[in-house]
Amino acid sequence: MTSPRAVRTARPADVAALVDLVESAYRGERSRAGWTTEADLLAGQRTDPAMVAEAVSSPGGTVLVVEDGTGIVACCQLERRDDHVYFGMFAVAPGRQGGGLGRDLLAEAERHAREQWQSGELRMTVITQREDLIAWYERRGYVRTGELSPFPYGDERFGVPLRPDLAFETLRKKLG
Repeated sequence: MTSPRAVRTARPADVAALVDLVESAYRGERSRAGWTTEADLLAGQRTDPAMVAEAVSSPGGTVLVVEDGTGIVACCQLERRDDHVYFGMFAVAPGRQGGGLGRDLLAEAERHAREQWQSGELRMTVITQREDLIAWYERRGYVRTGELSPFPYGDERFGVPLRPDLAFETLRKKLG
């Protein structure tokens, strides 16, 4: 990403491209081209058009996207909550991972939460088995809280678990 101006707010017309991006970053064989794959933990879908459309049109949040000449190559969702902003649906196209695009988009999401919504904290949940991803967030100032929430076993909208011990941990970062 060359500058924060490269980031824009998602539109309803972006839903199909966003679903494809998120799926490519996390599920199936395409995801194995990047380091964010969950293909060994979960099968099935990561998201669907209805879930993404809801995120795009939510009055309490926004979806940020980065485009290049090929289309949308990165995205994240921000959702205003009582005392923080929740960060989710973070995806970078597998072929673009490892080059700083995700780091730059995360920084832009933090800036947006702080400056546009006057939030002092960003929170997210990460599958506890994703130690490499948690370490990546820790290098960017996020702190593990020890707060665990169960994976939604039986709700295939979020995937089909390939192991019985999946859980999410909340990470947080104070925004200065």
